[in-house]
Amino acid sequence: MSRRFKIAIAESEEELKKRLQTARLGNQKEKLQMLWWLKTGQVKEQQQIGERLGRDTSTVTRWLHKYRNGGISS
Repeated sequence: MSRRFKIAIAESEEELKKRLQTARLGNQKEKLQMLWWLKTGQVKEQQQIGERLGRDTSTVTRWLHKYRNGGISS
């Protein structure tokens, strides 16, 4: 079991949902999906995100690090 983590998602659920619906690139959609799941409380651990997306937890960690440092534009 992976460790729990806390991250503040600045965008609203509605904004994330709109961006997710209009995203064109698969990688971009995965990152937005991750943020939406976190914002809505559907996932609590990085391992859960990795399992849902079929990605390694190191990839999820890297995405979250980029988000923490640069926001959604990163």
